[in-house]
Amino acid sequence: MSNDGSTTLQGTPNPEAPNPQLPIVQKLRIRYAKRGRMRFTSHRDFARAFERAIRRAALPIGHSSGYSPHPKISYANASPTGAASEAEYLEIGLTRPMDPAEVQAALDEALPTGLDIVDVVVSPGGALADLLQASRWLIELPEVSVADATAAVETFLAREEVLVERMMKRGLRTFDCRDAVLALRVDETVGTGGCAILDVVVRHDIPSVRPDDVITGLRTLCGLPIEKAPLATRSDQGPLDARTGTVGDPLATGRDAL
Repeated sequence: MSNDGSTTLQGTPNPEAPNPQLPIVQKLRIRYAKRGRMRFTSHRDFARAFERAIRRAALPIGHSSGYSPHPKISYANASPTGAASEAEYLEIGLTRPMDPAEVQAALDEALPTGLDIVDVVVSPGGALADLLQASRWLIELPEVSVADATAAVETFLAREEVLVERMMKRGLRTFDCRDAVLALRVDETVGTGGCAILDVVVRHDIPSVRPDDVITGLRTLCGLPIEKAPLATRSDQGPLDARTGTVGDPLATGRDAL
């Protein structure tokens, strides 16, 4: 194991390191949701709110050593601003062991309504980000009929390539969003006002394909009539079963280890 000088070989804080910190003795993986108006919370806004919640809950959060210590919080594949989600994930490091259920209750009480803790498990080790291989999204299409949505979906799935454009950090980029879409169908239920709902499973590629990219492809190349902004909700995010194209639970291994 590498050592950056902040701890001794025995794992205790190195008194000669700047701002020596207590060692991490437990890592917890957390699933949280962004609901209602909180879907407009950016990743930076959420990170600030979560750090405040950590302090209010008085959790023994670990910190990095050095001249600017930071709390040991690792975020993984946050949803885009404006999208709701039931499956966001992060990992925290604690300086003393805690009951995951107690941590869940304390954080949920400290966070604002709409940012809700769904589950907390002890990390079994490894990188959480490696488990987040795909997402399942439910996309509600206001004032779009099931018939129109079905026709557009059939056209989309029949195409070998669906090129869309998105403004990125390095400028406008054109990429194919079809290859990352593993499943796309019109849900059997209907949304508010009888509108259509899309059920889509997207593999996490580079660049990442977002729900709005799929909607852009459906609208510009597949004839989907859209007048009002869709509402996308990530229902699942986790390991991908390549055989079935389904998305698993990234916290299952931690839960099974209890």
